[in-house]
Amino acid sequence: MRAVRNIAIIAALAFVVAAVPGGGNAAEAVVTAISIAFLATIAAAGYQLYRSQKLSIMALSERQRAVLVGAVGLVVLMIAGADELLETGLGALVWIALIAAAAVAVWRLWLESQTY
Repeated sequence: MRAVRNIAIIAALAFVVAAVPGGGNAAEAVVTAISIAFLATIAAAGYQLYRSQKLSIMALSERQRAVLVGAVGLVVLMIAGADELLETGLGALVWIALIAAAAVAVWRLWLESQTY
């Protein structure tokens, strides 16, 4: 019975989006609000991670910190430009390559910081 109720709720929402004038705009506004909330949550988690690891970050050399900040900045730019870059095949490849480069930079930084 619960599944039938959930399907009815989804069908009602779909009807509102399809039949009511401006329903598509309202749905787009809801998706945008959810996206903003998601990105704000990621930012809050990143800030909390920074605060919990502040001593470890400050113990890194200047070059290591520059690599870390550059990699994090690259990820932020890729998130910001995802809509435009993921529209084409070449853009998607560039986006994946740059995200992978940032991940490799952080991984190499972590390996380097763990060796004495």
